[in-house]
Amino acid sequence: MKPSGWIELLLAACVAILAAFLPWVANNYWLGIGVDVMMYVALATSWALFSGPTHYISLATAAFFGVGGFLVGTGMSDYQTSFWSMLVLSGVVGGVLAALIGLATLRLSGVYFVIFTLGLAEMIRNLVSWVQNNFLGSRGLYVLTDFRDQHLYWMLLVVAACVYLLGWVINRSRIGFALRIIGNDETVARHVGINTATAKVILFTTTGIFAALVGAIIAPRWSYIEPNQVFSPQLSFFVVIMALLGGAGRLWGPIVGVIPFLLIWNWVDSNFPTQSILVLGLAFLIIVYFLPNGFVGRLEQLRDKLRGGGT
Repeated sequence: MKPSGWIELLLAACVAILAAFLPWVANNYWLGIGVDVMMYVALATSWALFSGPTHYISLATAAFFGVGGFLVGTGMSDYQTSFWSMLVLSGVVGGVLAALIGLATLRLSGVYFVIFTLGLAEMIRNLVSWVQNNFLGSRGLYVLTDFRDQHLYWMLLVVAACVYLLGWVINRSRIGFALRIIGNDETVARHVGINTATAKVILFTTTGIFAALVGAIIAPRWSYIEPNQVFSPQLSFFVVIMALLGGAGRLWGPIVGVIPFLLIWNWVDSNFPTQSILVLGLAFLIIVYFLPNGFVGRLEQLRDKLRGGGT
């Protein structure tokens, strides 16, 4: 293995250790921002595990996230189940759901895959709302725990670190190599003997597991769980924008996109709430026309130009 790979992992470990100290130095406002940042870092990085190398744009993140939050709400509110058992169950159910969706949708590609995943996420949201309204007898669920923001922040940090470590391992494995070939040309990948369906389903299932875990961890912060909240399609768009803005081609790229976008979004939403959707549109335009490979890709292009000029 190249030394640069170990250096990258060491730098990531140092960043994670430094990030762990945030709850001790930040006030409540910045700690709240930190929880949001860590939530989206975990979601965007797990999204990039699959969509980065394959170039499949998935809008199903909200479905897995919502399953995690809804299961925690149902288990703790209706059945008095412990948070930790529901956290494990959320990961399992999220993985199974992702595997089923992957088997059904990953034969599609391009805009058809995007539309199908968005429609499927919306179908799950409406199905859960219908079941709750007609059979559970209440609109929302209560999740009452002793967790504070610092506890949720540390749990999300652990999830984000696990996502990054798994991605680092996958990038240096045969399945990572296979996914990169699929992203370049799926037809070529099949011709050279790669089982493209299996490789895609495995990684898609992984993203579903992590998204469900994040949704389960965030549930105690919201206290009151309502389907339109945890299954919000806006979350799926946020994850895609953040990952692409930073650069989904690199494992650490989504982190670069999460922080600036979230800070800008919070400022616009606080000061110009009626214009917040405009930020989403502008973000898409910036990515498509100016940053097709994200901030990371643009920085790498500038670096290559400087090296070329130096020689």
